[in-house]
Amino acid sequence: MVLSHGVSGSDESVHSTFRMPEQSIPKEAAYQIINDELMLDGNPRLNLASFVTTWMEPECDKLIQASVNKNYVDMDEYPVTTELQNRCVNMIAHLFNAPLGDSETAVGVGTVGSSEAIMLAGLAFKRRWQNKMKAAGKPCDKPNIVTGANVQVCWEKFARYFEVELKEVKLSDGYYVMDPAKAVDMVDENTICVAAILGSTLNGEFEDVKLLNDLLTKKNAETGWDTPIHVDAASGGFIAPFLYPELEWDFRLPLVKSINVSGHKYGLVYAGIGWCIWRSKEDLPEELIFHINYLGADQPTFTLNFSKGSSQVIAQYYQLIRLGFEGYKNIMENCQENAMVLKQGLEKTGRFNIVSKDNGVPLVAFSLKDSARHNEFEISDFLRRFGWIVPAYTMPPDAQHVTVLRVVIREDFSRTLAERLVLDVEKVLHELDALPARVVANGGDAAAASASEREMEKQREVISLWKRAVLAKKKTNGVC
Repeated sequence: MVLSHGVSGSDESVHSTFRMPEQSIPKEAAYQIINDELMLDGNPRLNLASFVTTWMEPECDKLIQASVNKNYVDMDEYPVTTELQNRCVNMIAHLFNAPLGDSETAVGVGTVGSSEAIMLAGLAFKRRWQNKMKAAGKPCDKPNIVTGANVQVCWEKFARYFEVELKEVKLSDGYYVMDPAKAVDMVDENTICVAAILGSTLNGEFEDVKLLNDLLTKKNAETGWDTPIHVDAASGGFIAPFLYPELEWDFRLPLVKSINVSGHKYGLVYAGIGWCIWRSKEDLPEELIFHINYLGADQPTFTLNFSKGSSQVIAQYYQLIRLGFEGYKNIMENCQENAMVLKQGLEKTGRFNIVSKDNGVPLVAFSLKDSARHNEFEISDFLRRFGWIVPAYTMPPDAQHVTVLRVVIREDFSRTLAERLVLDVEKVLHELDALPARVVANGGDAAAASASEREMEKQREVISLWKRAVLAKKKTNGVC
């Protein structure tokens, strides 16, 4: 429960948290109040937990500001914006090797992000499966999707919201992505698709979509099923074509029927844009597409929402034509090089195991070799002193005993920042080494247990005092 204290007089219009103020205030005052509070937010460029773009060129910022008042859904009023969206869809479809003729239009849609794109792709798979089962006179009330336990939470949302069973392939120690063989073993007649991840959120690793395609093709031939594949390329879709062009993960594989990608991750656009691309028109059931005409001309739409801003669509088109293949390739190579700098710096400390792979999303996931005295969560907490936001988390089943820290390397994370982060990690390790151990081993008897409890209480007091000192310092010394 949130407890609040009332205020009186003119202060109410400024400080009230839960009620709209009775009186208006000058626009300058409103701006200053909000701007002052926002100063307490973290620095987006030091938020190494996020895959989302935090910097764009000033020219693109101008385009975004100029179009912030355009409602994207009003296609008749803003036909050029609609055309730019269609161009983005076609460019991305060709990037993913969709089987299109020279003048053939790609099938796809812009979304708020990959979460909406996954919902739409999942609904298309569910409807196609239901239609097939009904035509065969079979029940269609128990659909399922096969994924790895490493999938992003949006897949769990889809399964729960749209009543689809989520069958997860458990992870194992040292293998933190979906095993294609185990996934195919879990496929049955009610499986609407197998979801592969091109760039696991946990460690950036690409799942083996080619092997999954081959094994699933064999099973389909044996069973008479036609179970398809969806590729969640939210993170890796704008990486693989530029860093690993020979890697087969996209529409070059016959069973891949749809792909989602986040434009606001390595598509290099601010938060609020994703894309879902289908292999062909046959893979998107027509009954899921709505046609409206009350905004002007006939407008086909396949989205979960209605109104949304046009800015991110325009920003995506800017990036695609501004950078081109060469520009994206250069940026992704630079991100990968900076990830290697960070990885090597962490390895030199001798204190960490690297959990991420060299090939994949440019990030570094790492865990302590020895967490007997202090753990990864404490490192994450102490790094905030320097302004860094580095998440610590446990792996999903059956690797939940493994805890990792993860640093995502984005376009605006330079080599200098990578080297600075290593220095700050070393400082944190030194400071933690000087503190009492987080856990004190005991021999199992009552006396040892009591001593352990006293030591842990002492440790909590020390850490509490330390945090107070850090907070006091933060009030007087800002972080650049």
